[in-house]
Amino acid sequence: MCKKILYSFLLLIFVHSAIKAQVVENFSDGDFTANPAWVGGVSDFIVNGNFQLQSNNSVANSTYYLSTASTMATVAEWDFWVSLDFNPSSANYVDVYLAASASDLSLNSTSGYFVRLGGTDDEISLFRKSNTGLIVKIIDGVDAVLNKSNNTIKIRVVRDTDNRWVLSRDISGTGNSFISEGSVVDATYNTSAYFGFLVKQSTASFFLKHYFDDIEIKAYAPDVTPPVIQNVAAISNKQVTVLFNEPIDPTTGNTPSNYAANTGLGMPAFAQIDVSNPALVYLTFSNPFTNGVEYTLTVSGIKDLAGNQMPAATSKFSFYTPQRYDVVIDELFPDPSPQIGLPLYKYLELRNVSKFPVNLQGWKITDGSSTAILPSFQLMADSFVIVCATNSAFAFTGYGPTLGVSNFPSMNISGGTIVLKSNNDATIHAVQYDLTSYKNDLKKDGGWSIEMIDTKNACAGSENWQASKDNSGGTPGRKNSVDGTLPANVSPKLLKAFAATSNIVTLVFNKTLDSLQLATIANYTFDNGITPLAAVPVTPFFDRVNITINTTIVAGTIYTVKAGALIDCTGGSLGVNNSAKFGLAQDADSMDVIVNEILYNPLPGGVDYIEIYNRSKKIIDLSKVYLANRNSTGSVSSISQVSMESVLLFPGDFSLLTSNIAAVKSQYITTNPDAFIQMNSFPTYSITSGNVILLNIQGNILDEVNYTDKWHFALIANRQGVSLERIDYNGPSVQSNFHSAATSVGYGTPGYKNSQNDEAENAFGLITVTPEVFSPDNDGTDDFVTINYNFPEPGYISNITIFDALGRPVRFLQKSSLSGVKGYYRWDGLGDKNQRLPQGIYIVYTEIFNAAGKTKKFKNTVVLARRF
Repeated sequence: MCKKILYSFLLLIFVHSAIKAQVVENFSDGDFTANPAWVGGVSDFIVNGNFQLQSNNSVANSTYYLSTASTMATVAEWDFWVSLDFNPSSANYVDVYLAASASDLSLNSTSGYFVRLGGTDDEISLFRKSNTGLIVKIIDGVDAVLNKSNNTIKIRVVRDTDNRWVLSRDISGTGNSFISEGSVVDATYNTSAYFGFLVKQSTASFFLKHYFDDIEIKAYAPDVTPPVIQNVAAISNKQVTVLFNEPIDPTTGNTPSNYAANTGLGMPAFAQIDVSNPALVYLTFSNPFTNGVEYTLTVSGIKDLAGNQMPAATSKFSFYTPQRYDVVIDELFPDPSPQIGLPLYKYLELRNVSKFPVNLQGWKITDGSSTAILPSFQLMADSFVIVCATNSAFAFTGYGPTLGVSNFPSMNISGGTIVLKSNNDATIHAVQYDLTSYKNDLKKDGGWSIEMIDTKNACAGSENWQASKDNSGGTPGRKNSVDGTLPANVSPKLLKAFAATSNIVTLVFNKTLDSLQLATIANYTFDNGITPLAAVPVTPFFDRVNITINTTIVAGTIYTVKAGALIDCTGGSLGVNNSAKFGLAQDADSMDVIVNEILYNPLPGGVDYIEIYNRSKKIIDLSKVYLANRNSTGSVSSISQVSMESVLLFPGDFSLLTSNIAAVKSQYITTNPDAFIQMNSFPTYSITSGNVILLNIQGNILDEVNYTDKWHFALIANRQGVSLERIDYNGPSVQSNFHSAATSVGYGTPGYKNSQNDEAENAFGLITVTPEVFSPDNDGTDDFVTINYNFPEPGYISNITIFDALGRPVRFLQKSSLSGVKGYYRWDGLGDKNQRLPQGIYIVYTEIFNAAGKTKKFKNTVVLARRF
């Protein structure tokens, strides 16, 4: 009985002593002078705002330390976090003493064990030091593991009952994926008095850049748990990686017979544990995997470093060669400032929209000037991963899986092109963005990401992007806030063609198309005896193709090309807009290209536009035409290239130049949207007077219009949103040859024939009404009356009134409406109060007049019929 009491008492003392000997320190109290107390260079360290121990010594070529009492030396485990904000060297390193005989770690007479971070080989190694100052490396870590400008590491050192030391490190700093630096048996010292940090630094480049945290010293609990398979992934058509939850015994891990796959694959030819990650095994099979087929891998006989053998286990894997658009760039964050809620770092997000996991190892993200290579990462089906620069990865790990990479593209705020390529250099997805991609004038100023709307329609282009709607500014690591389905699929169409050289023709489409079909010469037909010889799709967007032809293009001849069976990424086929003109361009001379329409005082939310017209017989390349104005000294200023790439303006064609196509389309009738060009820069034009100038590539003036607000029709009170139109293409660029656009066309005709255009076929003062009998019953036949007008000159104001057979006015159809030279109005058979009028005879009474006092009146009869 007495022995039992004595045993219990001694056990209590032992447990109490063991608990007391443990050290747990995370500096959360903001102090290192108590709980526990640290001694040494107390002025050389501080606890910073992140509750980390930070060096505070600014003396060159100095050595300083800080230590705390710790008596644990055997059957122990040491864990600690270190961040070195520099690339260490032989003169700049840290020694972390696990077991020291004295508090002063800088003395030669202090013996024990320490982990050195840095040194000549930029490694993490374990040393033993005697009281004579003799230092012996007992675990030689991997060279150059710290050879970078910023190092954040979690270190774990274990000494077991057999005096076997194991040194492990996790360079992510999280403590979730330790990798062994090696092991050794050493029982030289079995006692300890102190634990601490010894810092060696040289110049000011290394001052205040040492950080320490999350220190825990405790009794070592031996591993009695067998390893577990965490993941199996195919990284090529013959190779699989098997990731365990802990380092694997090399003998069992490197034995091929411990692995077998079904469906005839059998045992791998080779099994090899990864040099830098002993929990990862590479299996190489003799026969290739079938693309998209799921296999089952059986693993047995595997032991961990403690000798624990896992029971037989299975895991599924499949090999899949990703196709274009299987993984898409579905979110961009090029402008983090001003901060809305997301970290102040740039990122992009990848989404796997296929049905198979995709390993991103060796994949590339490039903007043309810098290329980031992605590490091994298994991106599961319908999942996301955030990609950012290495030094900003810490800011996004809380949002979801994050890959920090070197050479992350700069992602210019104003716009650029980002391309995602697979490990065999195939283009998987490419994104072109600019400030218009936000589709929101407020959010384009920063702090908001740009998100893809429909990831199943990744070839849709700019219409598939808009600013995030999430209150934080973006959705890194999760489904986009704008996620949805685009409206009914718009068929791809051929936008234009141009002669890149005398025997190569480039075709440009509005959407990305299937590259194999683009490369098929049978899909193209030319006139004038031309035969295609080769077709080469243009990367990375595959929205254009260069076609080599069998003959030389002759200057002055207009050719036509027609495209055939081409489809986009959703299966949409080329529609009726499948042909385009092309030819060799000639340089423009004076008045070859003229200013045809000017909007200098836009409506709220609108923008200026300039319409130009090719009045020559030449094919003009608009990449060699410039738009400008004059500054206060009268010099030509704000010279802006119309198009950065070749755009052909054919004889008799229009082109609409603006800074925002969408804004123009939202406010005016646009019957010819393919004529619109959005310029990268656009000159400013005053709302009172200004100079619209067209220049050729030599800097010679093609046309100049020196407008003032007085050029508008005098009876228009509000001229905002009203364009000035040229009346006669062949007339001079003076006031008498320009007039306000007509009311009937919405005060502007961007991209098509002017409402005030004066052509010879105009008949004098003609008003016609068709049909003579109409029946407004919405059956699609004669549902309305069309009142056509044709006036001798622009500037006429129209009043149109509908009278019944008794001479009573029943509808005031137009009141003081500015009419063009030629146009029409319609009457739907309703009265002024939108009431149905009875059948019978009605008089269409039209009165016109202009500012010069010319007037004319017309009476036309029409019959309104109804079904009984």
